[in-house]
Amino acid sequence: MSPAVRVIEGDLVARDLRFAILAARFNSLVVDRLIEGAIDALVRHGAADKNIELVRVPGAFEMPVVASRLARSGRYQGVIALGAVIEGDTAHFEFVAGQCAAGLARVAHDHGLPVGFGVLTTATMEQALDRAGGKAGNKGAEAALAVLETVNVIKRLDA
Repeated sequence: MSPAVRVIEGDLVARDLRFAILAARFNSLVVDRLIEGAIDALVRHGAADKNIELVRVPGAFEMPVVASRLARSGRYQGVIALGAVIEGDTAHFEFVAGQCAAGLARVAHDHGLPVGFGVLTTATMEQALDRAGGKAGNKGAEAALAVLETVNVIKRLDA
């Protein structure tokens, strides 16, 4: 990279930022671990507990409408969506996972608010648990850090 190129990047400092964690109750065995990972990541990077709110919804399909309300409220710099859609024997998996992803992306785009996609889409419960703090790390923590970095990029662009 040329030394004359200006680089704008976000850092991982969460001090004085407010976040909503939007989490599905369905597959709570997995989702609760994602929530723990997201909260831990935010707190480790300086977020105060009082600046993190947990909002529960029944499942992944309900996330976009609530994410839109959270974005419209103006109370948060970012939303971290956490859930687990595990493939079964029917096409239901594709409909729920696809609509959830598309809806959350639309919320981020329409509101200009970072929305982290920590909704696991796996073939088995074992794969989901591996991604919720098992051997594949914690995707809840990863989604939280991605939102945090994106919030700080936006802050730098707006400065």
